[in-house]
Amino acid sequence: MAHVFFLCFLSLFSLASSASRADEKTFIVRVQYDAKPSIFATHKHWYESSLASVLSTTEAPSIIHTYDTVFHGFSAKLSSLEALKLQMLPHVVAVIPEQVRRLQTTRSPEFLGLKTTDNAGLLKESDFGSDLVIGVFDTGVWPERQSFNDRDLGSIPAKWKGQCVTTKDFGSSSCNKKLIGARFFCNGYEATNGKMNETSEYKSPRDSDGHGTHTASIAAGRYVFPASTLGYAKGVAAGMAPKARLAAYKVCWNSGCYDSDILAAFDAAVADGVDIISLSVGGVVVPYHLDSIAIGAFGATDRGIFVSASAGNGGPGGLTVTNVAPWVTTVGAGTIDRDFPADVKLGNGKTLPGVSIYDGPGLTPGRMYPLVYAGSQGGDGYSASLCLDGSLDPNFVKGNIVVCDRGINSRAVKGEVVKKTGGIGMILANGVFDGEGLVADCHVLPATSVGASAGDEIRGYINAASKSKSPATASIVFKGTRLHVQPAPVVAAFSARGPNPETPEILKPDVIAPGLNILAAWPDKIGPSGVPSDNRRTEFNILSGTSMACPHVSGLATLLKAAHPEWSPAAIRSALMTTAYTVDNRGETMLDESTGNTSTVLDFGSGHVHPTKALDPGLIYDLSTMDYVDFLCNSNYTLNNIQVITRKKADCSGAKRAGHIGNLNYPSFSAVFQQYGKHKMSTHFIRTVTNVGDPKSVYTVKILPPSGSVVTVKPDRLVFRRVGQKLNFLVRVQVRQIKLSPGSNSVKTGSLVWSDGKHNVTSPLVVTMQQPL
Repeated sequence: MAHVFFLCFLSLFSLASSASRADEKTFIVRVQYDAKPSIFATHKHWYESSLASVLSTTEAPSIIHTYDTVFHGFSAKLSSLEALKLQMLPHVVAVIPEQVRRLQTTRSPEFLGLKTTDNAGLLKESDFGSDLVIGVFDTGVWPERQSFNDRDLGSIPAKWKGQCVTTKDFGSSSCNKKLIGARFFCNGYEATNGKMNETSEYKSPRDSDGHGTHTASIAAGRYVFPASTLGYAKGVAAGMAPKARLAAYKVCWNSGCYDSDILAAFDAAVADGVDIISLSVGGVVVPYHLDSIAIGAFGATDRGIFVSASAGNGGPGGLTVTNVAPWVTTVGAGTIDRDFPADVKLGNGKTLPGVSIYDGPGLTPGRMYPLVYAGSQGGDGYSASLCLDGSLDPNFVKGNIVVCDRGINSRAVKGEVVKKTGGIGMILANGVFDGEGLVADCHVLPATSVGASAGDEIRGYINAASKSKSPATASIVFKGTRLHVQPAPVVAAFSARGPNPETPEILKPDVIAPGLNILAAWPDKIGPSGVPSDNRRTEFNILSGTSMACPHVSGLATLLKAAHPEWSPAAIRSALMTTAYTVDNRGETMLDESTGNTSTVLDFGSGHVHPTKALDPGLIYDLSTMDYVDFLCNSNYTLNNIQVITRKKADCSGAKRAGHIGNLNYPSFSAVFQQYGKHKMSTHFIRTVTNVGDPKSVYTVKILPPSGSVVTVKPDRLVFRRVGQKLNFLVRVQVRQIKLSPGSNSVKTGSLVWSDGKHNVTSPLVVTMQQPL
């Protein structure tokens, strides 16, 4: 009987063990680094021993990555129970579940005012950033592109400790004096997905997606002429900092970008000696101590490295901004003054505007083609309306221009679905949520994108025509490249918006930069549409996303760092923010592409970057590591959680002297009031500005208060005697209770400007009134 019981116990134990293995996922483990017992030769041995003590199997513990620069600890696959046991060990500070991030997928230097002929501008002042290194965390790089040539570049900076990892498809000649480092991090990806399929992606720094090559060349591509995509956007291609050095850290793979790999890249990049980190990936917003990007970025900022990250493509809805930690510069996307019109001409004589990049066999000029809406073919109308693979009926589609709704599958893939089902062209119509925001894509058939209102009009025309004797017809008229477009910039519809979901007292995004229809380098072996069946090849491609905006700011930060080597990451961000502009090329406040209405600070933050003004901002709002620690203390993070982020034991006793979260010395002001029955409410901000302009200068304040508030600044005059001098001022904001329904809020915006007659140091001022439920 005992024997039977023992067998049952064994089988139950193995069942429990296999069940716990089934719920395994990757965790990142923060360890008290200096608590390693001397019995262990290395930290890795100690980590393996800790891991073995909690594992429910007899297998040898398998560590994915160890971290020792921006983070202290390791990552491993664990069941929930094992993670809990590990958390109980005295030397374990935190166990963080891994997130999977997603990519936030040449006229812009000129549009930004960076010209090579300018003898006194930012490019000249900084010698194009030739001694600085930009680390790009992305899908890798295609090193053979001309954007990465090293003609006339000096020797590699002596401080550089990085490496060029060579593999069978990334030889030793792949790196040069331009691309000075290339690494890849896939252990986290493989821990979740199993061994990589090397027929569909490169297990090396080589780019099999295109995104990383594109972003790297935006940040620091060399001058290349001629450059174009399928004959569109002809001209010179150039990155923001053409002489800066590049290091590619491949962290993104076919199924995403894994936190354990991203953190390993931060660790390596900081140890290698990068000056700037550019990160065009994002995910769900979580508290900072659970956010690997925020943790890695803190470690980098602590070492004086500027980190810029994309705000995300979740716009135009509110609360969509990601990468919101105050030590990260968060970049949204705007348009430039160039587009690619491709209009829809309807059989009823109407012409509706659209955009497209297409160079293949076109539609016969002057001829009208039968027009159908994919969603009206019968059967599964919803799938068909979106032109999902396998959803279209060839008998319905053949020989017709097909209207497809935007959503679910990629825009270019919809065109491929229409083409292989026999369609002759496609009109891609925005939904209500997308509004009027248009993205030009490299399509595989004659196709164009139209806004939500045009889409409604086209569907209405098809519906009316079906009830008459004259069937619906249309054509698409491709007009090539159009320059000097007004208005520009416009906030891109997809660009993620505030308020900041984690810390509403810190305004995010910080700035916007060019992110719509941007020309940059592109790999071989990948068609410009990104669709596998696309056999066209191009050295450059046109993409859109906050992914494209982020490296613009990374490159600009490099130029500013080169011109002002003593500036901290916060000083660089301050210069970009306080000199940003909010007025378009018509002289009016920038518009929101999704609605056509005026945009707000929740859309663009401080505004659109203005590189030449950022070179000489007059005053800067600087920040140190201790300021960020005080911010975390005042945000009610526990000492343990602060240590996870900062790697140091925190002392919050002095933080209360800093007051509240809003007193972080940030270049923007965000006051949040909860209406708990008080009729009058007030708050204050304390700020310190550092003079980086003229030695003897006097700044006076100009206040544009948010509607319904009273704003006072003391003192209202700042007298500086020398460069580097710091002076404080206090801003008081007073408001009265307003009528709001439970759970709703009201947001009003204004600004605060310090001016000495030469410099205008501008900060947005936001007042949010919230009515609790």
